[in-house]
Amino acid sequence: MKPTLLILAAGMGSRYGGLKQIDSVGVNGATILDYSVYDALRAGFGKVVLLIRKSIEADFKAVFADRFKNLPVEYVFQENDNVPPAFAALGATRQKPWGTAHAIWCSKEAIHEPFTVINADDFYGAGAFQVIADYLKNIDYQSNNYCMVGYYLKNTLSEAGSVARGVCSADENDFLTKVVENTNIQRLNDGIVSTMGNHPVPLPEDCLVSMNFWGFTPTIFEYCETMFADFLKENGENSKAEFFIPLVINYLIHSQKAKVKVLSSADEWIGVTYAADKDTASQKIRELVAQGKYPADLW
Repeated sequence: MKPTLLILAAGMGSRYGGLKQIDSVGVNGATILDYSVYDALRAGFGKVVLLIRKSIEADFKAVFADRFKNLPVEYVFQENDNVPPAFAALGATRQKPWGTAHAIWCSKEAIHEPFTVINADDFYGAGAFQVIADYLKNIDYQSNNYCMVGYYLKNTLSEAGSVARGVCSADENDFLTKVVENTNIQRLNDGIVSTMGNHPVPLPEDCLVSMNFWGFTPTIFEYCETMFADFLKENGENSKAEFFIPLVINYLIHSQKAKVKVLSSADEWIGVTYAADKDTASQKIRELVAQGKYPADLW
């Protein structure tokens, strides 16, 4: 059974200043999303699901409709009113997106096989897609054997400002034991620190972080649904609270309902959190094209 690639592309791009999901970063107008789709299909993924908001559907299709017309790509939508019926009133007034775990739940009708979740604005590398595809092709699609590809923190920072990262811990067998969402990480004079609280907390250069590169089976949808309802009961009135993937992962690990294998890749991660990151990302991708790792025209 070929796995599916789920691309989370519903973000508002507030720090970037626009829809970075559709911004040209590579060669001949290619977006980072283009490279992810290309890498996934050549690694053996069977289809691609693009999760967006209805308000940006026209913008997306203006860029990708012709490029993807002969590819196994479909769209699903993450809307704030997509909540369990008992919480309809909360969904009607919510402005901020509900978060990444909610995004996974919104895709449940389109995915019935093992799948990978990625961000639209992160360039993960061909090798990373191959590693996770090989893992997903060899697991029972009804199991709770999940996985993730981790990256070293020092390789995932932005010179333009702070970033959000899931700081991970793993055991001696490379199974994830914990992931802590840090929404304000940056490099200061004394090193890398997380400044979410009142006092900066130092983080090791080589600590493992999640870049939202997860591998799941369809069993994750039921867990997301149950936990999303609990999340809404406790946090539905909090306009800033988000239902993040690490919240679900930590619960499943600690309750021994699932195991998450940490996979490794030698590829370099490239991303665009801020507009100032674009030139660096573009140069790195152009170097990969010049080396023959990608064609100048993907499609």
